[in-house]
Amino acid sequence: MEHIDWQLWRFWEGGDRPAIIWRDRACTYSELTDRYEQWLSHLEAAGIRAGDSVGVLADFSPGAVSCLLALLKMRCILVPLSWKSQDQHQEFFKIAELDHRVEIDEQDQGSAIKLENRRNHPLMEQLRAADKAGLVLFSSGSTGKSKAILHSLPELLNKFRKPRHCYRTLTFLLFDHIGGFNTLCYTLANLGCVVVAADHSVASVCRVIEKHRVDLLPTSPSFLNLMLLSEAHKLHDLSSLRLITYGTEVMPERTLRMANEAFPQARFLQTYGLSELGILRSKSASSDSLLVKIGGEDYETRVVDGRLQIRAQSSMLGYLNAPSPFDADGWFDTGDSVIREGDYYRILGRQSDIINVGGQKVYPSEVEQVIAEMNGVLDVSVKGEEHLLMGHVVTATVQMEEPVSGVQMRKRIAKYCKGRLQPFMLPVKVKVVTEGQVNYRFKKIRR
Repeated sequence: MEHIDWQLWRFWEGGDRPAIIWRDRACTYSELTDRYEQWLSHLEAAGIRAGDSVGVLADFSPGAVSCLLALLKMRCILVPLSWKSQDQHQEFFKIAELDHRVEIDEQDQGSAIKLENRRNHPLMEQLRAADKAGLVLFSSGSTGKSKAILHSLPELLNKFRKPRHCYRTLTFLLFDHIGGFNTLCYTLANLGCVVVAADHSVASVCRVIEKHRVDLLPTSPSFLNLMLLSEAHKLHDLSSLRLITYGTEVMPERTLRMANEAFPQARFLQTYGLSELGILRSKSASSDSLLVKIGGEDYETRVVDGRLQIRAQSSMLGYLNAPSPFDADGWFDTGDSVIREGDYYRILGRQSDIINVGGQKVYPSEVEQVIAEMNGVLDVSVKGEEHLLMGHVVTATVQMEEPVSGVQMRKRIAKYCKGRLQPFMLPVKVKVVTEGQVNYRFKKIRR
């Protein structure tokens, strides 16, 4: 049985249970099935056929989700796109060789528009020859140009057939993010309920959690930090939260400690995944621990030269705009520096983020954690800057509650960090800002 047919059978079991809450209105599993049938007819009438590359510009609305399911049934290549990356869409259309794009409007109605793009990428042709549905995701580009990642969907979706916990889940990670896609598939497979916030502001997320009694919040450390510092969680009843998962970047110990104190009823779980490989199963040593066990039935892990490598059955077919990153045996170098402690890993951060100061390694997260403890600091981002003699030096961008000059802040940091950080780890340049240090995906900006 194909995954879409299994999923529709699950929808039939779900019946009148809420599948998606969008704009405070519940769409049941029966209604979602009806929307799916409507989309099948609409897409076929628009001339969309098996193997076509189709972009879907939307969020997690019932119309968008049912459209994706219909494209899966038709064995198309799905390209989910968020409106927040709109300035890159024309480039994405060409790289993904879109034959059509579907735009979902504010009323959750959609229209299909035919496009004229080249159609000759060998990986896309390989997928069409196998008569399989596909998925294209674009990396955030936080370390350079966005990469286009092509998956074969049957392999990526197979793991969701194993029964797991049923949650009422807020879709924090975006429509075009592997974490958002994973959240959607997991929730629907287990007949949970996808709850969509109007936007990703702290106030909006807290309001939706309270109103719809959300019990699973998948988020990022940066967002948790914003929530805690704003104290918005104290203005809403968030007692329904049973599980808070975090990933996409290194979690500061201070933020995790504060989060555990703010939500004593919730369990905290560190997640790990990559657009190239999917989301791995994970288990934190405890709610207040940064040690995490990762893997699962379809994954193998190893550490080579201090960097985590993974081999997965659900690995992508490859990049559409970059060379293959896999070695001859199928291992993928994640670029993440880790320390192994028994069966658990401690994730230190991206190797590319490490600052080499005169031969000494500095992990930005280590410096950020100490500076973040200072009074008046809302957020901080640390990166390296080239230096003629030292190779690199440490610089910091600090978001403060009250205005202060960069020179004054550098002196404050030097005084506070004395005895807490090695001298070579201290920022030699400090910039003070008023805006946040995260991108639209709530990942720390270090560029």
